[in-house]
Amino acid sequence: MSIIELSSKGKFEKTLNTLDRILHQNPQAILEQYGEMGVQRLQAATPVDSGETAASWHYTIERDDYEYKLTWYNSNVNDGCNVAILLQYGHGTRGGAYIQGMDYINPALAPVYEEIFRTISKEVS
Repeated sequence: MSIIELSSKGKFEKTLNTLDRILHQNPQAILEQYGEMGVQRLQAATPVDSGETAASWHYTIERDDYEYKLTWYNSNVNDGCNVAILLQYGHGTRGGAYIQGMDYINPALAPVYEEIFRTISKEVS
């Protein structure tokens, strides 16, 4: 039977200070920056007919204990259907035709997600 022995020398003050700083950070301002960045990118990427759908993007930030959630929404609704979703995924018309969707949301937000990841990675390391 083996016995494992661990020992440590030195102080963990830097590590503990870093962990404490991360624990007590309020990412609200950072998330607002990226929320606004996402809105601008979505507005620029949204197919334009009247411009109403492009102008209807907004975001929310929700907090629950140590969890934050950044979500983008579009408030342009026509006959109970969200127009941004119809543009993204396609839809049938009253006349029986089908309008093909166009993936514009994911490409617009991908750079925002990457930037959020880079920022968080830099903060944690």
